[in-house]
Amino acid sequence: MTTSSVDRAHTDHAATGRSAALDDIFAGAPLMAILRGMGLERSVRLATAAWDLGIDSVEVPLQTAEDERALREVVRLGAERGKAVGAGTILTVAQVDQALAAGAAYLVAPGLDADVVRAAQERDIPILPGVATPSEVQRAVALGLTWLKAFPAQWLGADWFRHIRGPFPGVSFVATGGMDAANAGLFLDAGVRVVAVGSALEDESQLPRLAALLAR
Repeated sequence: MTTSSVDRAHTDHAATGRSAALDDIFAGAPLMAILRGMGLERSVRLATAAWDLGIDSVEVPLQTAEDERALREVVRLGAERGKAVGAGTILTVAQVDQALAAGAAYLVAPGLDADVVRAAQERDIPILPGVATPSEVQRAVALGLTWLKAFPAQWLGADWFRHIRGPFPGVSFVATGGMDAANAGLFLDAGVRVVAVGSALEDESQLPRLAALLAR
């Protein structure tokens, strides 16, 4: 085997490992929670509500110093329950390191930035970048990714996922942006693996419907 073949084999093996990690993280439930800009106390309360409901995966977007404090505390509480906590809105390589230092188990980005993806791969932490077009999906696949965030999902519509599965059958999608108990089922029926909800967790009227989706 040539040196380039060895390097490529190592890269493929590492990518497979990261994909398997996301398979495990998202295997427990078809929903995840995004706690954007909620502060420490509210983030803790909603993360706990999500876990109690049966949502295993919680993401805390990392945009302010308060977000970092919330992320660290949610990571700590998640560890007590054996839950993986992700850091979202990762836009720079510096944020990759910041999220790692805070204990994040995976990263989520609003868009596809090859430098940020490679930085995550070099640090062996799974990353879920955002895509909205076939070209972005193709570039992500070329970077070795098999899990992607489709954003904004409400704007893309459920049919987008039915069409995109044709050329990219090996890609698993997390739908984020405008998702709640009213429309999450439509996206799951269209082939989305996971739907991300946020403020819906504070709406008592939505909790039974979310629980029903988790029982699917």
